[in-house]
Amino acid sequence: MFNFIARRVLATVPVLLIVAVLVFLLLRLTPGDPAAILAGDAANTEQIARIRESLGLDRPILAQFGIWAGQLLQGNLGESFYYKTQVTTLIGQRLEPTLSLAALTICLAVLVAVPLGILAAWRHGGWLDRALMGFSVLGFSVPVFVLAYILIWLVSLKLGWLPVQGYQRIADGAGLWLYHLVLPSVTLSVLYIALIARVTRASVMEALGEDYIRTARAKGLPELRVLVRHALSNAAVPIVTVIGIGIALLIGGVVVTESVYAIPGLGRLTVDAVLARDFPTVQGLILFFSFIYVMVNLLVDLSYVFLDPRIRY
Repeated sequence: MFNFIARRVLATVPVLLIVAVLVFLLLRLTPGDPAAILAGDAANTEQIARIRESLGLDRPILAQFGIWAGQLLQGNLGESFYYKTQVTTLIGQRLEPTLSLAALTICLAVLVAVPLGILAAWRHGGWLDRALMGFSVLGFSVPVFVLAYILIWLVSLKLGWLPVQGYQRIADGAGLWLYHLVLPSVTLSVLYIALIARVTRASVMEALGEDYIRTARAKGLPELRVLVRHALSNAAVPIVTVIGIGIALLIGGVVVTESVYAIPGLGRLTVDAVLARDFPTVQGLILFFSFIYVMVNLLVDLSYVFLDPRIRY
């Protein structure tokens, strides 16, 4: 087990290196000049050239990459062109809203989707099963930003139940924190409820057709115990896998949701940094997201050992 973890952790190094090279090159090769954006519309060519020189953008691409890679090896993601602050500091300042939104979203999705998937598999072909399939299609089809504006119009503007935008830190009170996160979390969780519920339904349906389920029922075990203890536990591996994929996919969803609801998290920071052509911030954020993605996949792989005793590393 230790050797497997060590190999997987070491395998993240080349992955992050490839991501770093690709992101660095793509940002430099795409149109747009950070110096021109920082200088403003009224700046002349000489002013822009001085800003480029101060940022080190007048050097060859290989020299720029060498400087950034050297800083990276020392744990330094560089200084933001736009915010004039260390990228690690920016990430630390914006981390709480994103983690709060992601954690509440995935908890809500799991708590709703798994029971729905089990019930749909248990009543296969019934009205609940058909309703779940319809909801899954709708959840996959409607873009996050469209659903966000619909919920804002209905829940916030028409009914006045929840705020339209904003975020309150948990240090200001758990009630206010939850009050501002409910609507964004519901918006973001619809897609993941559809995804997790559909996979749960398929996995539990397959398990319900196995011989051990018929044996458990023949012994007179309660149906709830058969569904949870026998069917769900044996169908857990694909369910946990899709939950892990959902956590990774949250990265894209968070960017859109935080922008719509004006949440000052990493997603909103990513959008602002891209618009400002803030190379160090974009590079640091993508590396951070890539590291989270790899770690989530590692945790999912490790969970298989506890979910299925037949799996060994």
